[in-house]
Amino acid sequence: MNASLTDYIKSGALYALPHHLISRSVFKLTRIKSPLVPKAIQIFSNAFKVDLDEAVNPDPKSYSTFNEFFTRELKPDLRPLSDSKIISPVDGTISQFGNIENGLILQAKGINYSLDKLLGNNSNRSDMYRNGQFITIYLSPRDYHRIHMPCSGTLKEQTHVPGRLFSVAKHTVNTVKGIFARNERVIATFDTEYGPMAMILVGAINVAAIETIWHGLVTPPKGETVTTKNYSGKDINLEKGKEMGRFNMGSTVILIFKNGAPKLSHKLEVDQSLKLGESLSD
Repeated sequence: MNASLTDYIKSGALYALPHHLISRSVFKLTRIKSPLVPKAIQIFSNAFKVDLDEAVNPDPKSYSTFNEFFTRELKPDLRPLSDSKIISPVDGTISQFGNIENGLILQAKGINYSLDKLLGNNSNRSDMYRNGQFITIYLSPRDYHRIHMPCSGTLKEQTHVPGRLFSVAKHTVNTVKGIFARNERVIATFDTEYGPMAMILVGAINVAAIETIWHGLVTPPKGETVTTKNYSGKDINLEKGKEMGRFNMGSTVILIFKNGAPKLSHKLEVDQSLKLGESLSD
């Protein structure tokens, strides 16, 4: 879909906003314990049509902070795992998917961005995926916000790349060039039976923190320094479907596989809704 004038107007207004200041403020507000929390949860759930019955704790009064609700756990076995080789790691909507061609990834119609930039300008990291495949999945405010493994893997490294915090809603993805390579993000790379895999957890405005289960809260350091932690030899092995992290507000997950991994299904479509555990591969 081509970007509309309204898309440009909405996106243009975001450039001048103090992204990190707003997001850090949201971070603090969503962790305040208050008797108003249940009412705020109910208002939010009604506005975004959140299905509270899916949660282990469906009662808004069971949450002491808004962030506890936002990162809520689902009832066991509510998301059965497909037998396919690669599954959706989240509840969300497909933004784009396909082949990585000559180091470029499709962001939206008429907009490509650099694999190298997405992966922190590390050629050793990006070369192995240069002609591989990708899928970008957007999580809306109503979605379940824990992130799971699309296939079994052994953690190799985690990289934090500082950047902006543009919204990753459709109007900005359609207009802000290279948005996923400009926004703050956490890159987790794994060895899998299908070769190396990268999971990119992209921050956005109001996403004041991203967590991984092996590190905990990733508190973005100030400045422009890319930081990498090596986990080779730590034996952090995660089975398909196991939780690997979570967003504290809505954002985007990008999966990247090298050439030779199982092909993404020909049945997938842009704007298709996904549930955790659904098949992504043929």
